[in-house]
Order: sequence, then C-alpha cells, then structure tokens
Amino acid sequence: MDNSSRTLSDHLSAVVISAPGVTELVQQELRRPGDGEVRIRLEGCGVCASNLTPWSGPEWMQFPTEPGGLGHEGWGHVDAIGPGVDHLKLGDRVAALSYHAYASHDFAKADMVVALPQELAGQPFPGEPLGCAMNIFKRAEIGPGQTVAIIGIGFLGALLTQLAAKAGARVIAISRRQTSLAVAKIMGAYETIEMDDHWRIIERVKALTGGRFCDCVIEAVGKQWPIDLAGELTMERGRLVVAGYHQDGARQINMQLWNWRGIDVVNAHERDPALYIEGIHDAIKATCEGRLDPSRLYTHRYPLSQLGQALNNTRDRPGNFMKALVVNS
Repeated sequence: MDNSSRTLSDHLSAVVISAPGVTELVQQELRRPGDGEVRIRLEGCGVCASNLTPWSGPEWMQFPTEPGGLGHEGWGHVDAIGPGVDHLKLGDRVAALSYHAYASHDFAKADMVVALPQELAGQPFPGEPLGCAMNIFKRAEIGPGQTVAIIGIGFLGALLTQLAAKAGARVIAISRRQTSLAVAKIMGAYETIEMDDHWRIIERVKALTGGRFCDCVIEAVGKQWPIDLAGELTMERGRLVVAGYHQDGARQINMQLWNWRGIDVVNAHERDPALYIEGIHDAIKATCEGRLDPSRLYTHRYPLSQLGQALNNTRDRPGNFMKALVVNS
C-alpha cells in the first residue's frame, strides 16, 4: 500500500436510517478512493432540515438508507487520494460536496472538494449550507440603503440577516421564536417582528417603511404562509426571493398582487454542483473577511451515534436551537 492510501483506520463507521425515526451505527471495510476521488476523514457534518421529510418516512422513501446517507454538509481532512488528483494532498483540511457524510469518512470527486485556509483552523465548516447562503445572497442583489425583510430566522435566515446587514441594508427579521429574533438582532437586524398575525405584520412593516414596503423580501421557511406574507411585504418592482425549501407539495400564490406590483420573483435554489462549489469559495472568503460569522449559530453538537436525536431536535427546535452538528471525536 503506497502513501496515497494510508489511513488511520481500516473501518468506516456510518449511520444507517433503517426505518422512520430509527438509526443504526454500522461498521464497514474502508475502501480506497477511485480515479479522481479523495477520501475525507470527517470532523463532522451539519444536520440539514431537508433531511426531516425522509426521516419522517414518507411513502416514496426507501429504507434502509445507504451508510452515511442524507449527510451532505461534511468537512474534515483528506486521508487518502485516488489516481489523477494533483491539487490536493494528504492532511489538507477541506469542505466537501458529498452525500454520505453521516459517517467517520466520506468520498468525493476532487473538484467537489474545497481546501480550507489556515484562518479557519479549528472552526466547524459545513460548506454546503454556507455556500447556499452565499448563492442566495448573490441572487438577491442586496445593496446599501435597501430595506430587506427576511421571513424565517433559522440557520439560513440568520446568515442572510448578517450578510444583508454587513452589505448596508436595513434588515427586518420576522420569525416565530423569540430566541431566533434575539439572534437576528445580534446578526445585525434593524427591527424584529414576531411572526404571529398576518395582518399585524403587514401593518408593522408598512409603518416601518413609510408605506413603501421592502426592496427585497427573502422567504426562508418553505411553507405556504411565509410565501403569502412575502408577497404582501414586497414593494412595487421589488424582489421576492424564495430561499425556503418547499418539499411538501404545491403552493398557491396571489398572482393578482404579484402582477399588480410588478414583483420580480427569484427562486434562489441551485442544482448545479459547480455553483455550490463557487458558493463555498465565496463563504470561505466572506468568513475570513468577517462578513460572515456562523460560529454562534452552531448551538447543538452530537456524536455520530446520536444522529437520531440531532434530527429530532432539528425538527422540534428546543430552547435556543439554531443548527445541529454531528461531530466525530
């Protein structure tokens, strides 16, 4: 065995979701990376809210998952390199766009791996959601002096609040939980509004903006009501940015309102992996420059064996919950 395939362990530990709400920790032989591929010894993986629908066991979901499956926010160190990879080396600390990261190790094509600079040493870096935030922010075209409403202050909404505030926008943060609104204030929100009554929120934003409403509204929840509210809060010729992950069926919109106001609607989700990688590069730069600081948002950490609890808490959001990380010792 040559130096490119040396490993600290001969086995892969990974979580399998064997049934709705049920996890198992399994061991497998640790394979070598293939052509153009690297193996990453994972420090951890962020827990994404998009996992919650598969976790609940819808009709279309197939169990058991592949080992490590659903995990796509991993970061760690390169510990083996396949043939044809020349821009990464053993020991590089990286973020990766990979898809079996609820595990001790994962594999990714080398062009889906981004090296992390020394400035980020010791900091968790779930690259996929941070890159996603940067891509949404870019497409939202937020600039100095704009008034921006962000509906839903979870991990993504909090990051977008900070990015918009650092860009010189006046941010109105809207969320159900008081703890989330407190975080939004820390991240730079000018005003916070509890998401409790549809028409009260509209009247409050109307008053705050002198009747103009908002240059840009970012919907970061993924439900019907926030989309309805977003349309009401967007000014004439303003931008409504869909950042929430809508995965529970069709939506209805008030097309009369959207048409009358001449709203530009941006679906800010990306599917091209190269654009995700571009976003991760942007997130690294923004973090190093101080425009993005996700550190206070990693509120809950769990060992790999407690992924089930991490998913349940991502669903239930107890206390000050913002973002769960599954971390390896």
